[in-house]
Amino acid sequence: MNRAAKQTATGALIGLALGDALGFPTEFNDVPAILAKCGPWREMALPKPATVTDDTQMTLALGRGIRAAMARGLLDPGRLEGPVREEFIAWYHSPENNRAPGRTCLVACAQLDQGLPWRQASRIGSKGCGANMRVAPIGLVPGLSEEQRAGAAQLQSALTHGHPTALAASDLTARAVHLLAQGADPAGLVGRLRSYAYENRTRYHERWLGDLWTRSQDPSPGHFIARGWDDCLDALDRVLKALRDPSPETDPCLATGDGWIAEEALATALHCFLLFPDEPLTALRRAACTQGDSDSIACLAGAFAGAHLGAAAWPKEWAERIEYRSELLTLGALWDA
Repeated sequence: MNRAAKQTATGALIGLALGDALGFPTEFNDVPAILAKCGPWREMALPKPATVTDDTQMTLALGRGIRAAMARGLLDPGRLEGPVREEFIAWYHSPENNRAPGRTCLVACAQLDQGLPWRQASRIGSKGCGANMRVAPIGLVPGLSEEQRAGAAQLQSALTHGHPTALAASDLTARAVHLLAQGADPAGLVGRLRSYAYENRTRYHERWLGDLWTRSQDPSPGHFIARGWDDCLDALDRVLKALRDPSPETDPCLATGDGWIAEEALATALHCFLLFPDEPLTALRRAACTQGDSDSIACLAGAFAGAHLGAAAWPKEWAERIEYRSELLTLGALWDA
């Protein structure tokens, strides 16, 4: 079955939102508290209503920004920055922005709202997961070159999170979504991501990032970005180690991190997805029943599962109840076409 027939973009976006909604009530709780609240983790029910967090809201903001940018021509930094900035500022002012958004996103968006150049607004010291929790659309847009996909993933991160690890983790997250949507075998996914990280370890996308690196203490742009890739390589190694002796009943955060920072959100989401690559609801439930940033971990696990299995991965009675369903379906249909 080809990508359009599987509706991989729709599957990834719906999966992301379902994971977000499933993890929303469990964030900030440890596993015993989650089990007391929700019952056995393998039977966790989608909340009623199926309300999402800033993870899905910012994913949609980025998706709208990409759509507007590409309506004007080939995707490049000049076309992408303006529409995404506008969408992030609109999210910042939205009355629906009341879902425990991250401080980095709020501070950076306030700076963008004041008209600062984005390189000044960027929080160069922050590698929170707010950058890669929203990057899935860049892995789903068809027709991008590798340079466009990597540059766009890193630029959208840098509008708020300028730390090199946030840039690299966003690039890797988009890469994982793209590979799965193209039919990559989950069994080889981490190996392919590690190879990609090594290949790009000292590559600084100056066309997309400009002189962002000069705001750090690094002696060169290559040294700056290598710090981020090294963090991500360490995190991917922890995933491989966890999967060599899988323990589905153990909180995945204990092996791959709590997910509050970018490389750990990627690693623990991959961990949950790869424990159950063909059981998407089990992967989401495992991700939501974790001691860490459960909504962000589960939203990324849902994006991976949906990109891999397509829209049919999700039960109709779940998909029909998710908040922002209409907009998720509209963007998914655009990119599946």
